[in-house]
Amino acid sequence: MARVEVLLPQWGMGMSEGVITAWLRGVGDEVTEDEALAEVEAEKVEETLESPAAGTIVEILVPEGETVEVRTPVAVIETAD
Repeated sequence: MARVEVLLPQWGMGMSEGVITAWLRGVGDEVTEDEALAEVEAEKVEETLESPAAGTIVEILVPEGETVEVRTPVAVIETAD
């Protein structure tokens, strides 16, 4: 098994941080690649954070409402690989 960190992406050149406004999936949930994991609000955008891999969510590192910088790990997925 491998562990994949889910990083907060940068959706625009001016985006330096974002807020997880809602987790759509939780620890123990099976997810597919590109499945919606969370809603994120940044300075000028509201986006959906998608899973970078298929597997099981084993950790949520950032609670709802917390502001984090771009490329910060926000969750961990364990894959079958």
